[in-house]
Amino acid sequence: MNESLNSIFSRRSIRNYQDKPIADDVIQDLLEAGMAAPSAWAKDPWHFIVVRDKTMLSKIADGLPNGQMLRDAGLGIVVCGDPQKACDNQESYMLQDCSAAIENILLAANAMGLGACWLGVHPREDRMAHVSAALAIPDTITTVSVLSIGYPADTPEARTRYEEEAV
Repeated sequence: MNESLNSIFSRRSIRNYQDKPIADDVIQDLLEAGMAAPSAWAKDPWHFIVVRDKTMLSKIADGLPNGQMLRDAGLGIVVCGDPQKACDNQESYMLQDCSAAIENILLAANAMGLGACWLGVHPREDRMAHVSAALAIPDTITTVSVLSIGYPADTPEARTRYEEEAV
């Protein structure tokens, strides 16, 4: 592995967190990193909901079978998109733009010593409806994912998943 890319190779899905709050300035950095992502025609169709309240994190986790780590996370960031703001009003562009923002947040979290896990919500209607209802997200906004973020309880080794057959 190229050592200059360590911040990418060491980014892993972290599901166990320390009981330690995340400062406002760190959250601001994460959001700025997300919004630095590329966006088709610079439409920036994303919306971010920062959830710190443990009761709400647990409520969101109730509807995400693989999202139980939210209960112990320092925060959750719900990433949503507005298809009407996306390039050509296309859902596909909105999803690509939100995914780029999500990856930037994950990489920024890792670079700042945080652990994070990307929880897919879209396109599963039951999960989208659950998260939208829990947070009173308007019907015109698409819930794309939830990011579970906290200070990691453990740090897995950096690794590559390169496969020659995929090239």
